[in-house]
Amino acid sequence: MPNRSSSALGFSGYESPTESNYNGWPPTDGEVSFPASPAITRSNTPRPDYHPHHPQTQNRHVQVQLHHPQPQRPRFSRLSTANTVITTAGLIEGGNGNGGFRPASLDEAATGGVANVLYSIPYRSKWLTGIGLAFFFLNIILYLINCLMLSLRFWFRPGAFLNSLTDQVESLFISAIIVSAGTILITICQYGVPHVGPWLLRVMEILFWVYVGVSFVVSAALYLTLWSTQIFPIHTMTPVWVFPAYPLLLTAPFAANLISAAVRVAERDGRVGSALGMIDTIAVATAAVAVQGTGFLIAFMICAAFLYRLMTQKLPRDHQRPGVFISIGPSGFTAAGLVSLGNLTPAIFPSPTSSPTTPESIFSATTPVTLPMIARLFSLLAGLWLWGLSVWFFLVSIGSLVKYLRREHRAKLRFQMTWFSFVFPNTALVTATEALGIAFDSAGLKIFGCVLAALIILVWMIVFGKMVVCLWRRELLWPKDDD
Repeated sequence: MPNRSSSALGFSGYESPTESNYNGWPPTDGEVSFPASPAITRSNTPRPDYHPHHPQTQNRHVQVQLHHPQPQRPRFSRLSTANTVITTAGLIEGGNGNGGFRPASLDEAATGGVANVLYSIPYRSKWLTGIGLAFFFLNIILYLINCLMLSLRFWFRPGAFLNSLTDQVESLFISAIIVSAGTILITICQYGVPHVGPWLLRVMEILFWVYVGVSFVVSAALYLTLWSTQIFPIHTMTPVWVFPAYPLLLTAPFAANLISAAVRVAERDGRVGSALGMIDTIAVATAAVAVQGTGFLIAFMICAAFLYRLMTQKLPRDHQRPGVFISIGPSGFTAAGLVSLGNLTPAIFPSPTSSPTTPESIFSATTPVTLPMIARLFSLLAGLWLWGLSVWFFLVSIGSLVKYLRREHRAKLRFQMTWFSFVFPNTALVTATEALGIAFDSAGLKIFGCVLAALIILVWMIVFGKMVVCLWRRELLWPKDDD
């Protein structure tokens, strides 16, 4: 067994595990032992990463259990019809057939996020709308396929759903199914409601309240389940821990796009004034701010723990590095939602002298102090603050990938579904930038947002293409012979 130097185990904490740290570990001789060092020995200090719930430790328990064989579950032959369906489900939603909620659902959220980005670009054109519609329909197709594959897996693998709730990886991504649904609902408000009519607007208002209730209950239930069944060591911490709260972070963008769609429907039907008569804009906006604030505060506290982990344990391991980008989302989505709601304050809090589509200037000395103006002022200040935070996390996330530009490190960053974290959280930064550009009528911010949008689409194409190639070669999300 390889010798571990005292540089990997020190008095100040455990060094962040890397591929080189774990080379040759766990042992393959059927026993688990702890290497001694001049400063730390087995008798006085246990290994900080040795924990029953740690992924590496679970592999070591497998070696110990070889002395006490347990009955194995019967396997289907790959030639059987049942296993063909399970293999297809595994192709989409997992790799080992034991659970179902793998990061595969991130492709839908990323695709819907790109459609949202294209709609947020202030320079409108027919070809841009056409590309956005293509991403919108592709997102729906991917969502339906993933839901079908999940249903098949849970049907052919009894108990797989409950196993997903207590799996250390899959339990964190259960909320991805709600996040993907949220992106679909947002893009329906953008691309569907203004062209269909008031009936779809009322349906979306009902779905908004359903989404608020489901996301609030599910996020609380997921965290309670995690805290009751799992223990996550701090040196394995990544911003993925935020993901159960991600459905809450789409509430304000959903509300802003719902109210904006109501304004557009009112204008199309020739109704003078705001959209207050079509939907309850005040209730929608206040509920969205409350739920969005809850999600952001949960994410902010977890991100604070992530910064502590970075200070004491260095950057995450190579295969966990894409998850660093998830830290961009909480502040980005909150900034985009608050600023967009601020731009819609005349429609939310109508007054006889205000226009539902032209917010009053808060920089004019002659502008009277009104409730819409105060609400817009606070939303812009909070949006600027959080936008700066998302930019900072964006720079940190980009910096964490710099070492992979060197040839000797490039092979360590192998493709997996978490690569879609390069896309989805960054869509929040783009939409927040465009919303601020519209709020301040800043050509610089608008152009900067367009450049970011083009880069996001390019990254999505690279990641999606890489996913298709890996699926075709059966290198990704495919059941292995040794599962």
